[in-house]
Amino acid sequence: MARAAAAYYAGRDPFGARGDFTTAPEISQAFGECLGLWAAVLWQSMGRPAPVLLAEAGPGRGTLMADALRAIGQVMPGFRAALRVHLVEQSPALRAAQARALEAPLAGAAATWHDDLSTLPDGPLLLLGNEFLDALPVRQFVRRGAGWAERHVLAGAFTERPAGPVAGLELPDSAPEGAVQEVSEAARGLVARLAARLAAQGGAALFLDYGPAASGLGDSLQALIGHRAADPLGPPGSADITAHVDFAALARAARAAGAAVHGPVPQGLFLQSLGLVTRAAMLARAAPASAGHQLSAAQRLIAPEGMGRLFKALAICHPDLPPPPGFEAA
Repeated sequence: MARAAAAYYAGRDPFGARGDFTTAPEISQAFGECLGLWAAVLWQSMGRPAPVLLAEAGPGRGTLMADALRAIGQVMPGFRAALRVHLVEQSPALRAAQARALEAPLAGAAATWHDDLSTLPDGPLLLLGNEFLDALPVRQFVRRGAGWAERHVLAGAFTERPAGPVAGLELPDSAPEGAVQEVSEAARGLVARLAARLAAQGGAALFLDYGPAASGLGDSLQALIGHRAADPLGPPGSADITAHVDFAALARAARAAGAAVHGPVPQGLFLQSLGLVTRAAMLARAAPASAGHQLSAAQRLIAPEGMGRLFKALAICHPDLPPPPGFEAA
C-alpha cells in the first residue's frame, strides 16, 4: 500500500473533477479559512510565540494553506508575521502545484518542504492534516478458526499467512470467522512521535479524515479511479488507495506519548462551531452569481449524508492548552 501510494502521487495531480477524488479544501474556500483561524486561536492560547511553525501534512494542491494564510492575514496579522510555513509532501508534481498556489499568499516569503514530519525544525508547531492519515498503510488480520491470519499480497492477489504478534495490538478471541481487524502502525507511530514533540515543545495538531469514532472490526481498504470504486490490487500506482482511520487507536497513542487529545468529533459539528456556514453565507452575498455553489458546498461538508458524519476531527495538543475551538463540548 505504501509503495502504491508513492507511485500514485509521484507524477500526478489527482484532485478535482478531472482527477480521482475531491477533498474539502477544493469544495469550499471557507474550509481552509476556518482552519487557518483555528490555528490563529491556538497561537493565542500558546502565548503568541514568534516564530512559530505552521505546517501541513499532505497539502494537496496547496489550496488549504493558501486559503488559511489569506484569512490569517486579514484577521490576525500578528500571527501572519510570526508564522513560518512548512509543507510535508513527497510528490514533485504536487510540490510544484503547492508552490504556484502559495506564491501570492506568501508574498515573497519562503515555504519549506519536507519528505516527512521528522525533519520539521524544532519549536512551537501548529500542524494541519486533512485526509492525510487515511493514505498511510494498514495491515489486515483475518479470523481463521481459533486463530488469526495476516493478509499479504502476492502476484496481484491476497494471500494469507499465520499472524505473528503485533506490538500494542490484541486480536480479540471473540471475533467471528472471517472477521477483519485493520491496524495502521504507520499512523500510530506518526501520531505518537508528533504527540511527544507537542508535549515537549508546545503546539497542537488538527487532523480531519474519515473513519469511525470507536475502534472495531471491518475491511475498509478501498480504491478510487475517476471518482469511482476500483480494485485496490490493480496495477500499483493506478488508483488512490486508502483505509478508514482508527481515531480511537490514534487517540490512545497520543495520550500515551504525553499529549492531550480532544475528539474525535463529527466534521459537520466541528465546522459549524468554527462558523463555516456563516462564512459561506458571506461568500454567497459577496458573489451572488456563485451563491448556490457556495451554499451547496458548505452543506456537502457539514451534512450528515455528505461528509459531516463519516469525517471526524481530532486535535492533539500540549497538555497545558485549553480545549481548542470546536472541541469545547467534546
